[in-house]
Amino acid sequence: MHIGSYALPNRLFVAPMAGVTDRPFRQLCKRLGAGYAVSEMVTSRKDLWNSLKTSRRANHEGEPGPIAVQIAGTDAAMMAEAAAYNIDRGAQIIDINMGCPAKKVCNKWAGSALMRDEAGALAIVEAVVAACAPHQVPVTLKMRTGWCASERNALRIARAAESAGVAMVTVHGRTREQGYKGQAEYDTIAAVKAALRIPVVANGDIDSPEKAAQVLQATGADAVMIGRAAQGQPWIFGDIAHYLAHGSLRPAPLTRDVHHWLTEHLLDHYSLYGEDAGVRSARKHIGWAVKGLPGGEAFRQTMNLLDDSQSQWQAVSDYFAQLAQQHLRLPVAQAAPHDELELQA
Repeated sequence: MHIGSYALPNRLFVAPMAGVTDRPFRQLCKRLGAGYAVSEMVTSRKDLWNSLKTSRRANHEGEPGPIAVQIAGTDAAMMAEAAAYNIDRGAQIIDINMGCPAKKVCNKWAGSALMRDEAGALAIVEAVVAACAPHQVPVTLKMRTGWCASERNALRIARAAESAGVAMVTVHGRTREQGYKGQAEYDTIAAVKAALRIPVVANGDIDSPEKAAQVLQATGADAVMIGRAAQGQPWIFGDIAHYLAHGSLRPAPLTRDVHHWLTEHLLDHYSLYGEDAGVRSARKHIGWAVKGLPGGEAFRQTMNLLDDSQSQWQAVSDYFAQLAQQHLRLPVAQAAPHDELELQA
């Protein structure tokens, strides 16, 4: 699996999710089996580049390559400038956001709203490809199947993007109108894959090794991209890799290993965000990790009252240390939808 000149170790990708796929989380997912991860979307608005949020999203210190940065916006010239800005800060691949369904993004005609203006969308693609070409930086595109059920135009846009020089296309099997509701459909992704020569990635509702294999078979896609299912169980990438290689499910991870992974992740998280913001933003990662586990809900409520990193880290460490005494391997969590859907771009 290649993106431009970059060879990837496997075909299991981490989806860009606002507020989730920061550098610590991307590194954790890669460590546990993901072959590729894309950053949270970075705005093309130059006046926001010096903001704390953007500076954190553009932080790639110590991150193994290839470093992929997703950019979002509506103006071709601004998007081209944003691509150059992020290349200067270490980006090795630029991804264009044409998939985010969030109202605060689409109301500004960015994200998946671009799919309603095919000429404008293509102008952005052409401008970004032109800006990246002198640096030999590949450009990728992430989109939905269309704006709504009656306007599924992913195939037309994908063909135009390929002709413009895009190196890879990812398709989330839902329209903008669906948001994250209903079931993802894969026929559109299969049609895109059949029509293109560049790699095509399937995204949407891939939440288990079996589902990953089914989607790869149904679409013929070159890779799968996983978002919400990685929240709280970043080892899902290793689980999928094992299933694709051996045709069998591997055992649940050792609880002591999960203890080690999550407490290390928290330290990395605090290092990026600092004390106050780090404690607040870590709560969702901890909540996902304990969701459905024995005593997890009671622990989450108690943990949310802690307001310093040392107390929070110690509470998580104690919880998983006690769980490890009772369960050699991580108990199977009771499946439940996430309380809060993050913005998957």
